[in-house]
Amino acid sequence: MTQTPAENSEQPIEDRVNNRSQRPDSEAFRSFMSSSWAPASQQLPDQAAVAEHAARRRRAISDQFKGERLVLPAGPLKVRSNDTDYMFRPHSAFAHLTGLGVDHEPDAVLVLEPADEGTGDDGGNHRATLYFRPLAGRDTKEFYADARAGEFWIGKRPTLAELRAELALETADLAELEVALTKNLGAAEIGGVQVRLVRDVDPQIDALVDTARINTALNPETADLSQADLQDGKLVEALSELRLVKDDWEVEQLEVAVAATIEGFSEVVRALPRAIGHRRGERVVEGAFAARAREEGNGLGYETIAAAGDHATTLHWITNNGQVKSGELILLDAGVEADSLYTADITRTLPVNGTFSEVQRKVYQAVLDAADAAFKVAKPGVKFRDLHGAAMEVLVDRLVLWGLLPVSAEVALSPEGQQHRRWMPHGTSHHLGLDVHDCAQARAELYLDGVLEEGMVFTIEPGLYFKADDLAVPEEYRGIGVRIEDDVLVTAEGNRNLSAALPRSPEDVESWMSSLS
Repeated sequence: MTQTPAENSEQPIEDRVNNRSQRPDSEAFRSFMSSSWAPASQQLPDQAAVAEHAARRRRAISDQFKGERLVLPAGPLKVRSNDTDYMFRPHSAFAHLTGLGVDHEPDAVLVLEPADEGTGDDGGNHRATLYFRPLAGRDTKEFYADARAGEFWIGKRPTLAELRAELALETADLAELEVALTKNLGAAEIGGVQVRLVRDVDPQIDALVDTARINTALNPETADLSQADLQDGKLVEALSELRLVKDDWEVEQLEVAVAATIEGFSEVVRALPRAIGHRRGERVVEGAFAARAREEGNGLGYETIAAAGDHATTLHWITNNGQVKSGELILLDAGVEADSLYTADITRTLPVNGTFSEVQRKVYQAVLDAADAAFKVAKPGVKFRDLHGAAMEVLVDRLVLWGLLPVSAEVALSPEGQQHRRWMPHGTSHHLGLDVHDCAQARAELYLDGVLEEGMVFTIEPGLYFKADDLAVPEEYRGIGVRIEDDVLVTAEGNRNLSAALPRSPEDVESWMSSLS
């Protein structure tokens, strides 16, 4: 039989991505590469400010899962195209319990190992260890040949001792992880340790834990992992609920993110004249904000919505390839992610030429009044869902006043009605923090039906969206989309608008835009 070229090839497919590299591999080269380097600094970093906060968070989780091994992967690098990766961002639960931000550490795993009650870290029930791939020595091939982990390619990475000192957290080489995850694993009836895993973060860790669960089951041939999945879900739930109330350090990080975001909005206003003349003006707006996000923070907290004209009525418009025209509005929903990975989430709707038209101002003012109504009820002891209710009452009243609703306000606000949601289909608020939609795995009774507490941070973001082809509204409203979004901290007395420095009223928006032109 005649073989095809592919069948006759001796080089594995996975090795062919290196065909372009032309890396030398002679003994002389290896010897030369490992010599004549200045000695590495032996000075350890100071303990990071976040370390004590992260330790308290680990203790809180430890108290909920006594006697069980808890596994929180950071996640692997993700391929963007062929052999190039996206910039790494660790899973938020991992970042929350370690304090690691920016691009540390792909493939790392935090393991909370059960200890006798009260004998663990800080008097808790677990001893925490961070497993990661430490910096390879300059006498190793990894130093110059590993494009994903080698210092020659990606820069200096921390040693075990450096992260131990910075985070006040025990560290170990990633090579030791498999034994740490699988030792003594098994049914509690025979003295084994139960494990809970944050799933769907690192496929290799999922496979390792699942295989170990099957192999150590009382009857491996009939092992059922469905109960383990439920147990894993409870850990994810608890980690999400732990973030519902922010500590002082987290609030500071959110303030950093908000301040940088406000600067980004100013850059956008300055870029509007160029955007108006560009065939893809929305990209000009997007780019102006993105540049500030990278200069001041880790980058974007989420994909920017730069929606001009009728695009503003598409809730998650991130294509951003449209024109920006004088006389129309542009809705900018954007947030800077700080180096700590905490993100802002702010929206302003701006008149492209700096001045609202009469109907634009009318719609804008209605949305602003709805937001202010939500602010008034945002205080400890109030249910989270009441923020939405307060905003909807205002919007329904305006829609009735304008003759747009086919029913009364009472009917529209009833569970059987909700006709107003045609023009305001999303929720008014969501929690904010490490994720732009933070705490998303929390139980409904603690989120939507939860009671506001001091330290909670969320958005207030009502809107009205009248699509260009919506024949249920007069022509003058069509193509107008308005959203106003601020980031709000619950205080003992009520609330504080973290993004208050960014103008909100139509008059202040016009004055601010004029000052930047």
